[in-house]
Amino acid sequence: MSATDNQLSDFKKSQKNGPGVATLASGAPIGVKTATQTVGQRGPVLLQDINFIDEMSHFDRERIPERVVHAKGAGAFGVFEVTHDITKYTNAKVFEKIGKQTPMVARFSTVGGESGSADTARDPRGFALKFYTDDGVWDLVGNNTPIFFIRDPILFPSFIHTQKRNPQTHLKDPDMFWDFISLRPETTHQVMFLFGDRGTPDGYRFMNGYGSHTFKLINAKGDAHYCKFHFKTAQGIKNLPTEKADALAGSDPDYAIRDLFNAIAKGEFPSWNLFLQVMTFEQAEKYKYNPFDVTKVWSQKEYPLIPVGRMTLNRNPNNYFAEVEQSAFAPSHLVPGIEPSPDKMLQGRLFSYADTHRHRLGANYLQLPVNCPYRVSVKNYQRDGPMTFNDNQGGAPNYYPNSFEGPEPSSRTVNLQQPYKVSGEVYRFDSGDEDNFSQATIFWNQVLDEAARKRLVSNIAGHLVNAKAFIQERAIGNFAKVSSEFGKALTEAIKLKKSAKM
Repeated sequence: MSATDNQLSDFKKSQKNGPGVATLASGAPIGVKTATQTVGQRGPVLLQDINFIDEMSHFDRERIPERVVHAKGAGAFGVFEVTHDITKYTNAKVFEKIGKQTPMVARFSTVGGESGSADTARDPRGFALKFYTDDGVWDLVGNNTPIFFIRDPILFPSFIHTQKRNPQTHLKDPDMFWDFISLRPETTHQVMFLFGDRGTPDGYRFMNGYGSHTFKLINAKGDAHYCKFHFKTAQGIKNLPTEKADALAGSDPDYAIRDLFNAIAKGEFPSWNLFLQVMTFEQAEKYKYNPFDVTKVWSQKEYPLIPVGRMTLNRNPNNYFAEVEQSAFAPSHLVPGIEPSPDKMLQGRLFSYADTHRHRLGANYLQLPVNCPYRVSVKNYQRDGPMTFNDNQGGAPNYYPNSFEGPEPSSRTVNLQQPYKVSGEVYRFDSGDEDNFSQATIFWNQVLDEAARKRLVSNIAGHLVNAKAFIQERAIGNFAKVSSEFGKALTEAIKLKKSAKM
């Protein structure tokens, strides 16, 4: 029997002193747990039945709002260890010396589905990491692909709506999906990843993770470099054939969650190796692509991977709700030595993630144990709000500046970065007509082999065939700009799919 099958039996064995006494949330013991207070055996229930009121009022509120995206996922705890010196690039304490270990938590997820959806659905996978560093929490919130669908955050709500349900029918709608995709050709590169082999990874242990965005590293002298983060699975890449992924969606929709939990319970701790790509400011100005365009990768031939360290997950959550459902990752959770770049999508996420956590969990979500920067003492001028779990910073002043020993800014943080100039006209620059196909062409010609191309065409055709004919034509036209061979193969595949439906 697996660890997931034996969970309750294992818990029973751990209770050396028996079951203990049932109580109210206030701690008062409960005498009868199986009946409400009524007027006579058949009479109405009394409002004074505090056992019932306590039980039911909590039950009515036990679900917090579901994440709008990444609703279903799995989490585990572990450690990150530095294996190579990168202090010439960053002063972040998490990387300060070889051998340095930092506790962390990871959450893996699907993107478009609801909490009850299948783990094996064709979908990008979220790859969110929280490091409990000596300077507070650092969150790296990425995916299992090094790129994304869009460049500008104003399009994010619309894009996610197309991955969700039609607001009238409440059904997934291929017309919504492909209409948006075909009207925004910048999506082409990521769509090829999505409908390729890596769109259905074999659980969470056998996929890579990427920060996706460009970030900025600052060293102790204040020198800055741009960078990208790559987490390569030490288990090797392993993907599910489309037919098996579809079958598992029906027979075991929780396949990936079960696989991760059982592997860790058996001591088969999954790990990932962290690498950096680094680019100077001067190189960024001259690069052939916009280095802040999240729909594109940086060439690893020009900017090779630099080894940094290893992440190992070695503990399952003690309670899923407390430690996974309530975990909250935000790109704005940065530490000295790691900063944002001008990447438009990253700039939008700096606001939106923390904002949604305040909606979903409350203003004090960072006080929850799984989210709190427990290795440092938080001192600021924020107070109050629902669910203040700590002492609300006692009698410390709640205004700044003050004359009563309130916390002062860090000189170390101020000195990390030198001033830099930003210039340009203020305008809404639509990036839709920028280079949308060159890297997708490289992916088709140089990354995929012939068998992978055939699977990609078959997977796209199987989904696109359900969209309106005019949308199909527009989508095929975009793929034909990647490769005329690609466009022709899709046209033929869709014809065959249509014939099979008749």
